[in-house]
Amino acid sequence: MRPPDIVRRTPGKRILYLTKDPDLIRRQLAGELDLTMDDVTVADLLDDVNTDMMTPAWVCFHHRPEDIAREAYAGHVVDGRRVFERDALADGNFEIVVSGYRKGVGSSRETAVQAEKWSGIRIAIAASFAPIHAGNNVNQGVLMGGHDLLRRLEAGQGVPLEEFCRGYDPITRLIVRHGGLFPFAKALAAGEVEVPSHGTTARPMTMCEKILAGHLLGDVPRYVKPGDAVLVEVDGGYSHDFTSAQVHYFLQQEYGEGYKIRNPERFAAFEDHLVYADGVSRMVKFLPHINTMRDLQRDFQQHSGVDDFLTHDGVSPGICHEVARERMIGPGDFIQATDSHTCMGGCNNALAWGVGSTEYANLIYDGFTQVEVPESIRFELTGELADNVTAKDVMLHVLLHYARAQLTLNRVMEFTGPGVAGLSMDERATLTNMATECSARTAIVMADEKTYAWIAEYRPDADVEAMRRRSVAPDPDAVYAGGVHHIDLSSIEPMVAHPGDPDHGIPSDPTNGELIRNLDRVAIDIAYGGSCTAGKIDDLEFYHRVVKEAVDAGRRVPERVRFLIQFGSQAVERYAREKGFVEDFERAGVKLIQPGCGACIGCGPGVSETADEVTVSAINRNYKGRSGPGRLYLASPLSVAASAFAGYITEYRPGMFS
Repeated sequence: MRPPDIVRRTPGKRILYLTKDPDLIRRQLAGELDLTMDDVTVADLLDDVNTDMMTPAWVCFHHRPEDIAREAYAGHVVDGRRVFERDALADGNFEIVVSGYRKGVGSSRETAVQAEKWSGIRIAIAASFAPIHAGNNVNQGVLMGGHDLLRRLEAGQGVPLEEFCRGYDPITRLIVRHGGLFPFAKALAAGEVEVPSHGTTARPMTMCEKILAGHLLGDVPRYVKPGDAVLVEVDGGYSHDFTSAQVHYFLQQEYGEGYKIRNPERFAAFEDHLVYADGVSRMVKFLPHINTMRDLQRDFQQHSGVDDFLTHDGVSPGICHEVARERMIGPGDFIQATDSHTCMGGCNNALAWGVGSTEYANLIYDGFTQVEVPESIRFELTGELADNVTAKDVMLHVLLHYARAQLTLNRVMEFTGPGVAGLSMDERATLTNMATECSARTAIVMADEKTYAWIAEYRPDADVEAMRRRSVAPDPDAVYAGGVHHIDLSSIEPMVAHPGDPDHGIPSDPTNGELIRNLDRVAIDIAYGGSCTAGKIDDLEFYHRVVKEAVDAGRRVPERVRFLIQFGSQAVERYAREKGFVEDFERAGVKLIQPGCGACIGCGPGVSETADEVTVSAINRNYKGRSGPGRLYLASPLSVAASAFAGYITEYRPGMFS
């Protein structure tokens, strides 16, 4: 449905303020209280409302939006009790929801928007929005605005629709006016919409800008600048078992049961996220829904003809992001997929970011998508990492010092400089993987001979010369709106992020991140090594380095600690077995898990079972409830392994077991 030219509040409909005080939310939901902007300040509102809070993983086991909406904000739990009971948002008769800064951080799951929209929300108000979540709102036809705009609505004023489009590029404005992406796409296909030319002429460009310019549709100048609205061809993409069912459902709803997609050979379906959900006690009651998701994904893969990376004989090929960089993504590619960690593909000198199910369904149907060219921020790396420091520590440092200051928000993080050469491809993948934790659009690393050799190792038919031609580097005079920031890798120390958010490396001294050595002894119950961030070959090397030192010194993991390591792909598992790592892991008392996701999203071995359990993990996110109800700290693979043997959170130090 198209929104009106003048937007007004609907008589009788209410506004929900997501306050930091959960009792105020509960009173609003119960109909006991109605707030206005005169009653609260922006500081009273929840910041960083993440998509796990809006729709935790188990809610995503539904693929129909009307079912998802019944559990809106099920992840907002305080003192063990849900703030939003089932149907609470829909039953409250709300049409506007209000929060603070960075609404919608975290996973790209479009279900977060669907939970609000199908509960009656048509306007989301926040001080700022995370980029993927903002795009999902636009695609679903949910309007967004700031608190000043809300004051006018509360005063009974009508607000022109164009004010909800302020700051949008011309194509996004058209999508908003049409009421969402599918109505716009149909109007475009019917010739009812003319997309304006961006008109940018020759200029120095960043890596991101060069890739987008090279993928423009039509006979147009191959230059772009931030803010340009462009239509671009997509080289490839993928969905997984959390999202394929909904992609299939949306395509059937919009284009009929017999829909066909363009270039199916460019796309893939992965089974990785829910492979081990059967073994988690908290997931047992959801198994009927999980099995439905699995069945619908197989229907989608067979119907659409996309590549099959599903489980066979119960074994997954691996985590989609790891397998995609091994087998699908090359320099200069533009990749879209239904997961926020799609950005990991940027390690291969590609432009890759996550999108919601609606956008993905639309782009695989049409073969192209619309993009507003994002700004970029550049990190010039120098020096070399210390022996006990990894790229994970670098990203926790970046999260603390740059993401918290919003310098990375909705920007492309570009990694360049001589320090890149000293990083392996796996460590570069860690840098790009965690761009989404920085609320960045994505990240990309400069290509070099390591890039081409690594890809060729996994793809014997790879054309190295073609990769060199397609690779991109920033022009010397390229403009970085986020600035150029120099990071001396030799200055980085082992880091830890406190529970709640990856940027919670809360310092005791505001000028420094909190170092693990400065922590009080935090006893742990679980040490988990795995996920797309930390299940790569180099990560297994890190775990093994610590384990080998420990077992050679006669140490085993203490009985009260569970140390789990999960392989990121079958290639990673083969490497570990060929190198003899498995024997040492078993001698140490480590539990090994076959390839796939799991504890990172609360759907596999390694999740906490009670609120008093403490986990130190090498995964990417530590939002409340994401990996069970316990407290979750983030650290590097080296620190996770060292902590497993120590029994408390600590950094790895060479020779610490002698």
